[in-house]
Amino acid sequence: VSHYDVQPVLDVYTNVDGTDLGTVTRAMEQIIAKHKADLPRGSHIILRGQSETMKASYIGLLAGLAFSILLVYLLVVVNFQSWLDPFLIISALPAALAGIVWFLFITNTRLSVPALTGAIMCMGVATSNSILVVSFAREQLEMLVGDARQAALNAGFVRLRPVIMTALAMIIGMVPMSLGLGDGGEQNAPLGRAVIGGLLFATLATLFFVPTAFSTVHGWLEHRRRTARGVARAAAFDEFDDQTE
Repeated sequence: VSHYDVQPVLDVYTNVDGTDLGTVTRAMEQIIAKHKADLPRGSHIILRGQSETMKASYIGLLAGLAFSILLVYLLVVVNFQSWLDPFLIISALPAALAGIVWFLFITNTRLSVPALTGAIMCMGVATSNSILVVSFAREQLEMLVGDARQAALNAGFVRLRPVIMTALAMIIGMVPMSLGLGDGGEQNAPLGRAVIGGLLFATLATLFFVPTAFSTVHGWLEHRRRTARGVARAAAFDEFDDQTE
């Protein structure tokens, strides 16, 4: 029994055995919610310790993950001087997040601080690969005079090797960490597994989904521009005919 702000405090210490901290925290929260109504007036039950630190870390890292995606998008907007193409670039990131969840699930790895750190790392590599494809597709679009489909195909074929080499270099580098070998290796294993799963899905999305989205969006924009030019040309001819008459 100790005191906090003059009030008496009874500390009950618990530990984690054979499971993870998140499971124990959820079980403790259920017990606290069950008995909170039986407490005398003025008494409170507060869950503190590592579970409190874990929640604060999760909130900070999830906010950092969202902020990293937003920051990458805004930086690419400044570089490309466009709001649309950067959106196409980050369209591969949802696939990266799905790959992280999938790989953690099949390896029976719990969500943890290292896993979220690996997710933030994966966002940067996935974005850089998408930039390679979209930037080359933009160059091809100018050369091919608005043929978005052929520009996307050229970008997919030409940038295939650089994208795969970049992703494989990161994946192979993370394999030893993901195995969790050695003393304390299991602590950093979720980081490597998150990066591997995210890059596997992000690479597929970069090579197939991003060029398809580029072709669809820019093809639609080119169709609108041609339609607008046709309408303007028809209006000009009508005006010329009226003046001639």
